[in-house]
Amino acid sequence: MDSIPGPATLAPTALIDSDHPAVIEFARRAIGATPTERAISLYYLVRDGFRYDPYHIDLSVQGLRASRVIEVGYGWCVPKAALLAAAARASGIPARVGYADVRNHLSTERMRTLIPDDLYIWHGYTELWLDGDWVKATPAFNLSLCERFGILPLDWDGRTDSLYHPYDREGRRHMEYVNQRGNFDDVPVAQINADFTAHYPKWLASAAVDADFERDAERERP
Repeated sequence: MDSIPGPATLAPTALIDSDHPAVIEFARRAIGATPTERAISLYYLVRDGFRYDPYHIDLSVQGLRASRVIEVGYGWCVPKAALLAAAARASGIPARVGYADVRNHLSTERMRTLIPDDLYIWHGYTELWLDGDWVKATPAFNLSLCERFGILPLDWDGRTDSLYHPYDREGRRHMEYVNQRGNFDDVPVAQINADFTAHYPKWLASAAVDADFERDAERERP
């Protein structure tokens, strides 16, 4: 595709901390005889092992680290993508993180008050080098959340890009990709912080509230 993997796609970084003991131990849970099989296993371990939670975001270096997701048991798209990249690197699979701006047409009432235009910038996914190609994988929405929200779970076969479905189970608009920001060897924490501060002051101010995203999704499902 656009480039072959360099040494940075296998190296630990400040946020893709593939050398962290918890990440190394997590990566050992992957099953499979080939890199693709292990990558697929890691994808589902990240997707379903940690609930998606945009109500409690932390834009600090510590809050965006891959290992932090393991520590707290949840994450939103940016740190969950970092965790998949870190676990892949710990398994010897070149990986990097990518970002896009998306318009999410299905969200909770609370998120609609915080982000009234439904535009989510810096939506995170992971790219893994498998069989001579970079393949995209998006491990954000866990299966239980998809079932509660009535959206199709995002599966991945390790060969084709795993990107969000444009429609949900009932044919309602779900996710629309409006801008690609490219790929990075580490999470661009400074740029994400600057853009979120400018675009999402209400979201950032509400990050410490006591609220449950999955519960709201289930309660508000049409």
